[in-house]
Amino acid sequence: MKWQGVIPAITTPFKQDFSVDADLLVKQVDALVRAGCSGIVALGSLGEGGSLSFDEKKAVLRLCREALKGRASLVAGVAALTTDEACRLAELGREQGADGLMVLPPYVYKGDWRETRAHFAAVVSETALPCMLYNNPIAYGTDVLPEQVLELAEALPNLLAVKESSADVRRVTALTALAGDKLSVLVGVDDLIVEGIAAGAVGWIAGLADALPAESVRLFDLAVEGKAAEAKALYEWFLPLLRGFEPS
Repeated sequence: MKWQGVIPAITTPFKQDFSVDADLLVKQVDALVRAGCSGIVALGSLGEGGSLSFDEKKAVLRLCREALKGRASLVAGVAALTTDEACRLAELGREQGADGLMVLPPYVYKGDWRETRAHFAAVVSETALPCMLYNNPIAYGTDVLPEQVLELAEALPNLLAVKESSADVRRVTALTALAGDKLSVLVGVDDLIVEGIAAGAVGWIAGLADALPAESVRLFDLAVEGKAAEAKALYEWFLPLLRGFEPS
C-alpha cells in the first residue's frame, strides 16, 4: 500500500429504492482509476460509511475490489459508534481484500485523549493491514494533535499515514517534522492541496475528485513537480469549486 497520490473518498451511489447501485459504483471506480487516481477510499464520510448496514458495506467493498482489478489500492473506511464495531469493520476490510484502512474516531461521543488513544490502538492493532488515521476535528469534534499521532505511530507499527483535515497547513509541517519518514501525510481538505504539498504532504484524500478526477490528478502532479505557474492557473480555476465543497 502506497499512501501517496490522489486517492478519492468515493461516494456510494444509490437507486431510487435506496439500495446500492452496483452498476454505477463499478463505473465510478473504473473512471477514477482511468483518470490516474492511485487508489480509492470506500465507506468514508462521502460514502455513507456511518449509515450503511454491515451487509451493504461488505457489498460495497466487494464491488470496489472487483472494479479495481488490482490497478489501484482499495482503502476501507472504518467508522463506527463503538470500538467493538470498528474492530469488526477492520476485519471486514481484510476479508474483502482491502489494501489498507482509514480509521476514524468514534462517532457521536467525543472522548478525551486517553479514550481516543485506546480506540485507535484497539482498531489498528486488530489488523495487519496498513492503516491511516483520519483527523478531522471540524467534522467530528475530535482533534488528534501531531504529538499524539506520533505517539500512536510509535506504538503501532502498521499505522503508516494520517489524513490531516484540520484545515491548518501548519499541521502538515508539524507532522513531517515530528515523524519524518515514519508517517505519510495526506491532505484531507480539498482547498488546501497545493499548500499542503508545498508543506510536505505526499497524498490527497480528495472529495471533488469524484466529479473531476482528471483535473484533480493534474493539479496534484503539477504541484508535486513544482510547476508553480501551471499549478497556479489550474488551482485558481478550481478553487471556487473546491471551497464550495469544503465546510467553512
